[in-house]
Parts: sequence; C-alpha cells; structure tokens
Amino acid sequence: MKNNLKRETRAGKGSGGEVVVLSSVRLAAPGRPAGNGGRRADPSPAGGAVRAAARSSANAIPGAAAEGQRRPAVRRSLKAAAKDRARRQSRRFPLEKVVKESQKWLDIISKADKLSPAKKKMVVKETVKSFGTYFNSGFLDYRKSVAEAEQYAAIEWTGQGSYIEDIMGRQYIDCLGGFGIYSAGIRHPKIVEAVRKQLERMPLSSQELLDPLRGALAEILGEIAPGNLQKSFFINNGTDAVEGAMKLARLYTQKSGFISTIRGFHGKSYGSLSLMGKAEFRVAFEPLLQDVYFVEFGDADEVEWQLKKARDVGLEIAAVVAEPIQGEAGAIVPPDDYWPRLREICDEYDCLLIADEVQTGMGRTGKLWGVDHWNVIPDIMCLGKALGGGVMPLSAFVSTPEIWKVLEDNPFLHSSTFGGNPLACAAGIAAINVTLSEDLPGQAAETGEYLIAGLKEIQSRFPDQMVDVRGRGLLIGVEFVSTDFGYSVASGLFRRGVLVAGTLLNAKTIRFEPALSIPKSTVDEVLSHLDDTMRSLT
Repeated sequence: MKNNLKRETRAGKGSGGEVVVLSSVRLAAPGRPAGNGGRRADPSPAGGAVRAAARSSANAIPGAAAEGQRRPAVRRSLKAAAKDRARRQSRRFPLEKVVKESQKWLDIISKADKLSPAKKKMVVKETVKSFGTYFNSGFLDYRKSVAEAEQYAAIEWTGQGSYIEDIMGRQYIDCLGGFGIYSAGIRHPKIVEAVRKQLERMPLSSQELLDPLRGALAEILGEIAPGNLQKSFFINNGTDAVEGAMKLARLYTQKSGFISTIRGFHGKSYGSLSLMGKAEFRVAFEPLLQDVYFVEFGDADEVEWQLKKARDVGLEIAAVVAEPIQGEAGAIVPPDDYWPRLREICDEYDCLLIADEVQTGMGRTGKLWGVDHWNVIPDIMCLGKALGGGVMPLSAFVSTPEIWKVLEDNPFLHSSTFGGNPLACAAGIAAINVTLSEDLPGQAAETGEYLIAGLKEIQSRFPDQMVDVRGRGLLIGVEFVSTDFGYSVASGLFRRGVLVAGTLLNAKTIRFEPALSIPKSTVDEVLSHLDDTMRSLT
C-alpha cells in the first residue's frame, strides 16, 4: 500500500517556530479507487489541510503561539516516579565487573576437568544463587538435584553414554534422557565429532549462500520418512515444529480449526499451547486459539463424531493432531486400531493428519517412527528431541511435495534465523547415521521388553503401590498409587544414583527414557535400585 502522506512546513509567527501540515491522505492502493478497505481522509474545514501543531484552543496556553512556549508536561505521580527509580536502580554490576565475571566462567569452562574442590563448591553455591536471583527460583523447589542432594546440590558437569556425573563426582544412571533427547546416549563420539569438525569451518548460515548440510539432511530425512513424506523445514525445538505444521495445515487446507487430544502435549508457544490437552499449562494464558476441539486420546469414534459435528454446523477443521504414544501424559499407548482409523477418518472428512513424533521419533518406541507400529502415513510429521543427536537443538516438520507447494511461491512465508544451521544439520546427519547403523530402534525394542518385564516383576510384589507398567520400546511409564508416593520413589532412586522423572508437574507416573543403547547390565542395576527403593517405602 502506497503511503501518500505529505509533510509540509509553514513558518510560525513566533521565533523560528514551525507548524507541520498533513495533506489529505489516500489510503487506497495506487491505481485503485478508495473503498473496500481503502478510504480517503476526511477533508479538513480549512481546505484539505490538518494543522497538527495545536490540538484546540481549549488546550492551548494563552499566548503560546506568540511566545513560542510549549505546554508544560503532566506532573508525574509518586507511583510513576517510584517505578522509574526502581527501573534505573536495577543494574548491580559495573561493566568492568561483568567482564571479570564472564572471564571467570570462561576459565571454568576451559579448565573444567582441573577444578579444585574449593572451586567446585564455589560453582555449586553460585549456580544455586544465580538460578534463584537471575533465572527462576521455582526450579530450585522442583528439582530433586537441590532438594534431595544432601550437602551440595547436584550440578551436572559431564556425561557419557548412559551416565551423568555431577561436579562433585557423583555418578548417575541416566534413565531420564533429557526427556528423550539422548536416544543415542550422551556425547556419542560420532555426533560430537561431526559438530566439532563443522564448527571449525562454519558455525552458522550466511542466509544468502546455499548451505550444503541443510540440503543433505533434508534429503536423508526425506528418504527415511514414512511413505511420501519428503520435504522438510528445520528449526530448533519441538514446539517450533508443531507451530510450523499448524501453519502449513492452515495454508494448504484454507481451514482454521484443529482437533487435539486430552492430556496431549505439543509444546508451550502460543499455537502449540492451544493444542495442549492439560489445563495446568493452558489456563494462565487463555484465551488461546479458539477453534481447537479436544477428544479423548485413543478414541477414534470421538474424533469422527467431532468431525461430523463440525461439518454439520459449518466449522472447518484443518487437521487432527496427535502423538503416536502420549509421552508427557505418562507413556499412554493407544488401541491398535486407533491410528489406522484416524487415517481413514481424516481422509473421509478431508482434513490432514499430523503426527507429533517429537518424543516418539528416531527409534524411541522400538520403531524408527512411532506411526510405524501401525503402518500409518500421516500428512505432516513433527520431529525434535533426538533428531539433534543429544548434541544440538534440532527439530523439523516434514510433509508431502503436494502439500509443500503452498510454501514454495514465497519461501520466506515461514522462515527461521537459526533453524537448519550447519552445526545442527551436522548433528542431525550424524544422529540418523548412528540410529540406523547401530540399529537403535531394534535395541530399544529388545531392551524395552527386558525392562518392562523387570518392572512388571517388581509390580507383582508391590501391587498396592505400583498401579501400572506400560509403554513401547524405551518410552515407559510406571504409575504409582499417588503423586506423593511416586515422588518418593523418584527421590529414592535419585539418592541411589538413578535419574528418572514424572511428568512435568506430576510424579504419579514416572517415565523411563534411557539411551536406546543402554546395556542390559545397567538395566539390571536400575531394577535393583528400584526394588530396594520400593522395599524401603513399604
């Protein structure tokens, strides 16, 4: 839209004063008549000019034009003055101290394996202080690494494979896996080396030259994605992938609504949060997107009923969004006919099917993709977590060439500064290589069966406390009789050197998500510690 705003000046009557005159403004596009969204500014009584100098004679100071005076500023209230003082008094460090403090941490990073005991204790103390003062003190209340770590809070420092070591040298078996990012284990040598080599050459994209690793990763991913899914967009977090999938679905279908599932977890940015099936995350940010409808996970009949109602009353649904297996809800596995029926229903009602594989993808459930358990091909698939190999943040949404066409006329319609950067793509290429060459999905299937059998054996001896054991591959949930008891189990395992966690705000169900290559001997240690914990609590 062309801006025909003209700025004219007229000499004022005072000492060098100037009056700004705004000519009539045409807001319609060039060559088109005003109307249908374009309008002309109403002509002023004084022949088409609006004088912007003084609002009205009632507001003007007598003699102001002649004297060149300005209207005095409104006096600030005491409340506004106090707020201003508080803002200006917030700086705590002079810049010289900031430089010194940052250098101190750079030295700690460069000498991480040579810190004295005193220096390690200083790191522990300052980490707790900085979390409380500068980050979010609420984390200190939720983290077992603070509440259950006895004398010194557990500050993560290094790790390898299935083990994490804190700064004081305490070692933990990692059965949490960063909520699923460490499918290939911590610091897998091949993935770390790929990122290191790329870092030595080019860390981020120029945004103008074509970056080869983005193209290479897109090709590799397109060749292993289900069915005719072929084209990818890379970003950083799972929620970014879901946001992109939502935009793509709306753009392709020209429809606005979505159907999601109760207790489903799809991320916490605005669009993906709108798909969130948990009130505790949604309520504080309402109103969210209004054309999202929720159904029970695993109930295909309810999805069909919702789509039928929407069609009958003229509501337009762009897509049905679901996780193959609900992860944050506690490893909820749907009935075997659920995903095949979703595919049929979406085809029948002419809407897209989006599979959120952020947590289930890359072999976690014993198949390369969660939907492979039911031989279903979605229209759009969201990936994240393990796609970066546990070394770099990397996520993606993948779709068919037909759907992708709507993004190709203007490729900047959806873009990202850091998404698909060379370091992340190097990690993604290496992660896929490791996943396939080491058969991580196969290992997850075999070890998952072994772990689930061991957990069920313990459940048989503590049936009143362990309510359920469920999952696929190495995405496993153990449900306890209450949230308090579940937290006690997680805390007991932490004190025995095993990292597990409940869902983000509820410990009634504890998730086990270890590296897919975790040795069975290490699984035996975990089961032994769980058995010991259960006996201590009952």
